[in-house]
Amino acid sequence: MELYLYVRHFPAEGDRLHDGIVKAVHGLATGLVAVGAKVTILCESSAIADSSHQTDAGYRIECFANPIQHRPAFRLSESLKFYIANLPHRSRVILNGILHPSIYAMAQLCQQCGVPYIVAPHDVYSPEMFRKNPHLKWVYWYLFEKRTLQQAKAVQLLDLRQEKWLLRLGIQTPCFEIPNGFSPADILPDDSLRWNTQATPRILFFGRLDAHHKGLDRLLDAFRKVVKLTDAQLTLQGPDQGDRTRLQKRARSMVAKNQVIFLEPEYEKSPTAAIAPYDIFCLPSRYEGFGLSALEAMLAGRVLLVSQSAGIAPHVQMSGCGLVVKPEVTAIKSGLLELLQRRGEWRSMGLRGRQYALEQLNWQRIGAKALRQY
Repeated sequence: MELYLYVRHFPAEGDRLHDGIVKAVHGLATGLVAVGAKVTILCESSAIADSSHQTDAGYRIECFANPIQHRPAFRLSESLKFYIANLPHRSRVILNGILHPSIYAMAQLCQQCGVPYIVAPHDVYSPEMFRKNPHLKWVYWYLFEKRTLQQAKAVQLLDLRQEKWLLRLGIQTPCFEIPNGFSPADILPDDSLRWNTQATPRILFFGRLDAHHKGLDRLLDAFRKVVKLTDAQLTLQGPDQGDRTRLQKRARSMVAKNQVIFLEPEYEKSPTAAIAPYDIFCLPSRYEGFGLSALEAMLAGRVLLVSQSAGIAPHVQMSGCGLVVKPEVTAIKSGLLELLQRRGEWRSMGLRGRQYALEQLNWQRIGAKALRQY
């Protein structure tokens, strides 16, 4: 069996692995290769010529030229179409993305060529997802996304609990669970880990500054209540999704100066190293496919507060490294206060989460599970 993982915007040389889906696909491809699979990542670029690259991780990248300026969203590279039409027998194509025209176009191409495909959305078809820009998302759902999922051989979810949203939308396609894993480069040495016992507690959100998706408006509202009862500092670090200015204004109107800090991404530093100086990692998302940054916080030995909608929530519960709460202001506030009161347990909780991640969420283990499903 040969596996082909399609991600339209994957880097042609396998570098600059900053985007969440790109990191996840790279990790899964690496894990699959480690257990004996032959894996090729398919992508497209605005270059004028196709390219092929063999990575050190063992998988191949085939990048297809799609150079038309302002190309239609549904238009695939002509050479990619030819490539799919000539795939070997027993090939499997995994389409990575959600509500994206290129995924629909690839699904239809696979159908035409008789190539079975699996959809890996990397996010959740929950009601909360549809509440932002609903006029666009619902139209796209009924015209394109629903058909893509119905024609798939399976849907690859990051957390099998997310299947309930598909069933409510009338999707009966079989689902299976493949969680996210971590990069070995993100493992910090044991002797580098520290836990804060005296200084002001530092709370961190690390990820895209998307207020609705990540629940950052609710986090700020909850933090305003927390700092009235105890000393703490909140940092929000990540790329702006158009909400930074609004969130900064919200923070300034509610809390004292320097109690909420906004930082730009630090791509030259590993996520685990960026997270390690903080005490509590907070992911209060309204909906969340998995929460790769939360996994990186587990590797850093931090204590976590994550919303119950996050795909990583069951792993936080099983490891005992933090709390799982509803993505609501009152629940976030109560969770943060409880973790602040349990300061004496931060080290033991953090080490439990780190050990769990190392044993259960490494890409080779995940790759073996994925290969059985494929």
